[in-house]
Amino acid sequence: MSVTGSQWRLGLFAGVAVLLCVNALALWGDGPARLVHFALQAIVGIAVVVCALTVAWRVTGPARTWRLLGIATLLCHLTGDAIWWSTRATAGGTAPWPAVAAYFVSAAFALGALAVLASVGVGLAPPRRGPVGIARIVNGIDGVVAAIAFVILAVIAGVGALKGAALPRSGNTALVITYTAFQVVLVVTAALIAMLYRNDRPYRANLLLLAAGAVMLIASDRLVAYLRTVGFERGDLWGGIGFVLGLLLIAYGMLELKPTPGREINTGSMDWLQLLLPYLGFVGTAVLLSFHVMIGRRLSLPVISAALVMVALVATRQLLEARSQWLLTKRLSDAQRGLAHQVHHDALTGLPNRLLFTQRLDEAIHRGPFVLIFVDLDDFKELNDRFGHAGGDELLRAVGGRLRRCVGDADTLARIGGDEFAILIDGEQDAPEVVADRIRLALRDPFAVHGTSAHVRASMGIVRPDPDAPLPTPDDLMRQADVSMYAGKRVGKDTAVVYRPSLSVSTDFPTALRNAEGGVPPGFSLVYQPIVRLSDGTTVAVEALARWTAPNGTEVQPDAFVAAAEAARLGATFDAMVLDLACSEIRAAGLDLVLHVNIGAARMGSPEFERQIRRTLTRHEMTPSQLVLEITESVPVVELAHTAAQIGRLNAIGINVALDDFGAGYNSLTYLHALPVQIIKLDRGLAVGPEPDRIVTLYRSVIRLCAELGLGLIAEGLESTAQAEMAYAAGCRLAQGHLFGRPAPIADFALLPDTVASMSSTETS
Repeated sequence: MSVTGSQWRLGLFAGVAVLLCVNALALWGDGPARLVHFALQAIVGIAVVVCALTVAWRVTGPARTWRLLGIATLLCHLTGDAIWWSTRATAGGTAPWPAVAAYFVSAAFALGALAVLASVGVGLAPPRRGPVGIARIVNGIDGVVAAIAFVILAVIAGVGALKGAALPRSGNTALVITYTAFQVVLVVTAALIAMLYRNDRPYRANLLLLAAGAVMLIASDRLVAYLRTVGFERGDLWGGIGFVLGLLLIAYGMLELKPTPGREINTGSMDWLQLLLPYLGFVGTAVLLSFHVMIGRRLSLPVISAALVMVALVATRQLLEARSQWLLTKRLSDAQRGLAHQVHHDALTGLPNRLLFTQRLDEAIHRGPFVLIFVDLDDFKELNDRFGHAGGDELLRAVGGRLRRCVGDADTLARIGGDEFAILIDGEQDAPEVVADRIRLALRDPFAVHGTSAHVRASMGIVRPDPDAPLPTPDDLMRQADVSMYAGKRVGKDTAVVYRPSLSVSTDFPTALRNAEGGVPPGFSLVYQPIVRLSDGTTVAVEALARWTAPNGTEVQPDAFVAAAEAARLGATFDAMVLDLACSEIRAAGLDLVLHVNIGAARMGSPEFERQIRRTLTRHEMTPSQLVLEITESVPVVELAHTAAQIGRLNAIGINVALDDFGAGYNSLTYLHALPVQIIKLDRGLAVGPEPDRIVTLYRSVIRLCAELGLGLIAEGLESTAQAEMAYAAGCRLAQGHLFGRPAPIADFALLPDTVASMSSTETS
């Protein structure tokens, strides 16, 4: 196994440390031990200069500048040591002024080197940890702790520092205090720069090694003075170990630290060094004070006070770090929650996405019961092309908002892609058809998009799993919902189809209508809903309503197959077939009721359809006064003049015409003005609302308008007694809705007593 550069340097550091410790034992005497120690210090110092010069020759810019300043620092220091060593025997252990000056210049060069490194890696990015405010406070505390730790060491060193045992090796108290202040600045600066240096900046490893080496040199210098003060034997040898090791760290810092090919620099040890630096001064001070007490020395009040302040500062730092860590953890937790929300929710609508919906569907499969509804917007591409993608996105958000109001708190509404939504109804509160009707009603009102309105319809596939069948997978249920939805789309739009295994069978209504060749397609039938007098509930007329069950057993919504017939240009064929079947059934049942039949607006103005009506009445021997044609609006009435002329001709032979769903769709006051109709049927949407007073006012306004125009009025969609009473109070006399009877086969009306099964055409007009 090959040895990396960092491993080689660590091994050398450990070997030198062991050698220094053995030498400090002075096994061969104090003189030789001190000579060996000085030689090692000189060798390492020269090695530092050589390493720095070699690397500085190859590099440029800041990398060269701080190395040259480091070389100047060491040369000045070594010069001072050489002068002191050569004169200490005659100068009483203190250094002459040239040596003292060299030490001061050395400190100045060291500050310059640190300043250059700081300009490269400090203050270029936000703090590495925690909020900015807390990080700055912690950095300030670290600087103060480092300063206090060194001041305590300097104060305890006392007499030793004044006798030449510590730099600047001068007996002048003022010079010693001044140099001590320089050292405090150096220690604090080195510690702060090391802790603030960004791990993504160049020379970080160099800076940490240089800072550690400089702090070790200065601390060892004061430690030697302290050991001399307390009379520790061979204190200069033990305390001076830090001189050599500090120089060795500086030598490492001078190297050009680059990753070898195929290897990355291992910064783990550098990270640990950066994390431990704030506590080294505290731990060192604690060990020093403990040793001081153990050897029977007393601590002065200033030293004790400074130590207590340092303990308080370190405790405060820990509290701030804990707070910072809590904030970071909270921020990370919030980020994780935000990321989880993004992963599980649709960015456009804020609804759950397919992933989250699938998870909840899987949970519902094992919990049960539930209903799955797949919602696909009809003709959304046309709307997207019309309004653009921004308008399409706005419309999707609005649709999602309306759908959300249709489901309960325990249910799940999701956007699973494009214009597709899925709903998971938990439990069996409502039949799935009821929920589908609620969705269809919610989407009925137009949406405001870019200052205009857009009508949205949706096809729905409904799946209610069989509790006795094996548990399906979410993919199985989604596929079934998709199949049932597309089965509805094949027969028309705006459908709601419950899944059956037979849905692969064709459900194409236009094809069935063509194949009938003028007859009634298989599965097609009519049901009839009564129109009653509100005063006594007497049935005065019936409206024929179309129903169709596809060959696969799917009950298709009337709006869907009627729209499919219109789209296939079979609207006239469909209306003629309905009219013929309704007249046939009324005649066969022997009922003398007025018959209301829906006719597409596109037929109005067609002479051929007018002739078809006449032939149908003649064939079934019905009087024209028994027939009311209700104009429905799958398409708007365009040719108002032609339509008005045809209505006039129909009126002339006794056929009344009604405007269906007045108040919705294309119906407007323009129709009342232009078309000579006899009856207005108020849309069911006018009968519901949160403010009954407004509904009554609206009813009364429309009734007064119809009365002044000589028009009859029928209120549609009444489903409660309160609605009926409200309509009657407003002046409406005829009504239709589930309150008076649901659509039923004509045979049910054949059982009505004769006393309520007759009326003249004038009663509905």
